[in-house]
Amino acid sequence: MENELAGWNPFKRKTATKAAQVDATPPAVVKPLIRESHRRTAETGGLPRFKSTASDQVSSRGGDRFAAVRARLRDAFTPSQPVADRRFFAGREDVLRAVIRSIEDQRLHVVLYGERGIGKTSLLHVLTQAASEARYIVVYTSCGANSKFDETFRAAAAEIPLLFHSGYSPTATEAEKGATLADLLPAEPLTPRKFGDLASKLTGTRVLIILDEFDRVDSGAFRRDVAELIKNLSDRLGRVQLVLAGVAADLTELVEHIPSIRRNIFALRVPKMTETEVLQIVANGERETDLKFDADASASVVTVARGSPYLASLLCHHAGHAALDDGRNVVQPADVARAVDMAVTEFEGRLPKPVQAHVRRLFDQGRAEVLALAARAALSSDGIVSAAEIAASGEITARKAEEIINALVAEGLLRPNLDGGDERFAFVEDGLPTLIWMTWAQHNLQSDTQPARTPAVAAS
Repeated sequence: MENELAGWNPFKRKTATKAAQVDATPPAVVKPLIRESHRRTAETGGLPRFKSTASDQVSSRGGDRFAAVRARLRDAFTPSQPVADRRFFAGREDVLRAVIRSIEDQRLHVVLYGERGIGKTSLLHVLTQAASEARYIVVYTSCGANSKFDETFRAAAAEIPLLFHSGYSPTATEAEKGATLADLLPAEPLTPRKFGDLASKLTGTRVLIILDEFDRVDSGAFRRDVAELIKNLSDRLGRVQLVLAGVAADLTELVEHIPSIRRNIFALRVPKMTETEVLQIVANGERETDLKFDADASASVVTVARGSPYLASLLCHHAGHAALDDGRNVVQPADVARAVDMAVTEFEGRLPKPVQAHVRRLFDQGRAEVLALAARAALSSDGIVSAAEIAASGEITARKAEEIINALVAEGLLRPNLDGGDERFAFVEDGLPTLIWMTWAQHNLQSDTQPARTPAVAAS
């Protein structure tokens, strides 16, 4: 099967001959290296140092002429953090517009779901800013495994001033003293009905309660209570709306009791970014940092990122620093290749060593195409794949796709997806498709070539 897949490659290859190895390095080569080592030691003091202070000011130490550019680069590309500044928010205009209209025009509650790293939290931050500008009261909560309804919604009530309660005038003593709706809650555990009753008394404002990372909640009771609250708020025309977001392949995986609240919610699976949107991430960074990505480097980012804003930001971040390390403010394909190397190292560190070794062994055995085809399809479908999705993603025959599934199941890298029926499969580790895809890029993305679109494999 591997022979049949030969030639499937989204990257252009360049054949290179390795320099012949010699038993000893000639002195003529060693002496300049020693001099360069001494020079660098004299300039840097021998050990790396932070280039900015804890207050995010450029350090006065050292002579890095790109120190200010580096500082801006850290703000422009933040792969480990969601986008908090709208200047760096790329694409998603249609998604954001749909969410705002559902909240403002239809008074619906919102559920956003999708794979990890697809940009849900960044979207919520931008939504928060837009709602705050419209004078909504926005309460943002990041859920955890032990989140409880009483604790979560008491905290939300504490963010809503009592002056918006219809039973109290703005000049009431309690309102003037800064009391909140939490001061009206009973001592016994809070229920969806009690919170709904309180919310129905609001006037003169609207409230968004955002529950991010809702998928992390272990308690089925919490999920049921949230669904009941959505129903209660909708039935009583409450001026409080919920926005839930979490990692999930479908809506029912995230929220329980969907049939009873389906007409009360706007559910949206956050899609992959288009190529244009990924290029907007690059362009935003160029605008804010004074770095320039040449056309081939930008194309490499698009090809490797596969529509993931997280991967695009990670690659741009590392590639930008790689260029600056070489004394350039123009990012080239070689810098993106170095960024891929660094990304592979990061992803390997997040997976068990036996899994890392297994992947490396299969690559060494010449089975890279099999791995890459499955990983590529998984990255396009929330990590859960079928033979049909592999066939469509790699433009190969159904028979070859079935063989890929069977081979990876036999290798212990794929397992049947319990929630998706017999025809869908999941990788045994969440980060495995990303590691495989980036390792594939590392093996095939040449620093001086422009990546091409994935060619079709000839049908057999």
